[in-house]
Amino acid sequence: MIPAGSLVGMGGSETILESGLVDALRQMDIRLLDRYQKGVSKEAVDEMRRQGLSADVFICSSNAVTADGKLVNMDGTGNRVAALIYGPKKVIVVAGMNKVAIDVQAAIARARNTAAPANSLRVGADTPCSHTGFCQDPHCHPPHRICCQLVISESSMTPGRITVVMVGEALGY
Repeated sequence: MIPAGSLVGMGGSETILESGLVDALRQMDIRLLDRYQKGVSKEAVDEMRRQGLSADVFICSSNAVTADGKLVNMDGTGNRVAALIYGPKKVIVVAGMNKVAIDVQAAIARARNTAAPANSLRVGADTPCSHTGFCQDPHCHPPHRICCQLVISESSMTPGRITVVMVGEALGY
């Protein structure tokens, strides 16, 4: 799915880390924008986010996948949803079965009340949900807020651009 020599970007993703995909990518003949390498600065990660928007391949996860195939994502910086919407030639979305939701409403609730609190803790964001374990939207504000964009992807204008890989186990938040 990833041609040799490709520039490959990644969204911040516990799912991608847990899957072992980052280690596999490091062994491939590609140009990896490796935000997970040791010692990488915040400025370098920001630059990788920008470069990822014009990558040949972008790899990310999704906060939720509805039973009818919609991808529901909440982002802080927006690089993941921007890449999903437009930019990279190919997008590979990897999601565990724990991310399946019955409909868009349940998917948004999952993003707000499961993914956001866990991700806030992971990145050290001092958000209300990192303290309570559930969304308190009216009380959550930048610069710590990690739910700044809500994107529901129903399809792509470019056939075959987005590939969703469902992993038959729980991965990520």
